[in-house]
Amino acid sequence: MKRADAVELTGLAAIWGASFLFMRMGAAEFGPVALAAVRVWGATLFLLPLLALRGQAGVLRAHWRPIFVVGITNSALPFLCFSYAALSITAGLSSIFNAATPLFGALIAWLWLRDTLTPARVAGLAIGFVGVLWLAWDKASFKPGASSGWAVLACLAATLLYGFSGSFTKRYLTGVAPLAVATGSQLSSALLLAVPALVWWPAAMPSLAAWSAAALLAVGCTGIAYILFFRLIAHIGPANALSVTFLIPVFAVLWGWLFLHEGLTPQMLAGCAVILLGTSLTTGVLKPPAWFSRHFA
Repeated sequence: MKRADAVELTGLAAIWGASFLFMRMGAAEFGPVALAAVRVWGATLFLLPLLALRGQAGVLRAHWRPIFVVGITNSALPFLCFSYAALSITAGLSSIFNAATPLFGALIAWLWLRDTLTPARVAGLAIGFVGVLWLAWDKASFKPGASSGWAVLACLAATLLYGFSGSFTKRYLTGVAPLAVATGSQLSSALLLAVPALVWWPAAMPSLAAWSAAALLAVGCTGIAYILFFRLIAHIGPANALSVTFLIPVFAVLWGWLFLHEGLTPQMLAGCAVILLGTSLTTGVLKPPAWFSRHFA
């Protein structure tokens, strides 16, 4: 990986880590539905002119049905889930659960696409899901008046949807221009969330700070982030680009600490380490030791 690619990868992680900060800043005033809608509306307005300049509008029209499904499962519903979670749990904790996305992706790809699960990947899945369950058990509460349990479930639902979307994209959209998929998915999400957003639009106009957070979430963390991600896939390949997953919690925790004074508990740190260990084995970023390969290959 060239130095310029490494810098771009780190920048993408910083941007996506900031998305959890901006959701925390905007969710209380907008509400989860309106915030998710503003995010995809803004991203759509940002990406549509780029799609037109590239002359790829025809690609979107030709593949609009599977792209619409990707919009639901990779944007509209996950953004709604994470915006809901932002009402009651920290940006850092949400991002740690988000790091489990490759685990769900590998499991669904095995069940649906019959992707091979090597012993190392099986071990990674087991380790990663233990970390998820441990962290969820520690942080979730379903006592009367508590909302953290539902927030944790919302985060896990979002990562499950991301995992499904990855396999769906591989099955039905392989070879389709990434910018067309990104733009079409945001457009379909915007259409899907339009009526719910009007129904649940906040009674009081959100503050300038909340609008600023929503705008940065839409343009920076969605529109620009997609462009950076697709550039990285082209330059360093999808496997290396996926390593951004490991850096996102670092930046999310950092931004939450700097701007919202959120803390990092030992349980969060340990859970994050276990999840990332499992994810690294599952994705092949970390290779198992030689004795493991000899005994379980």
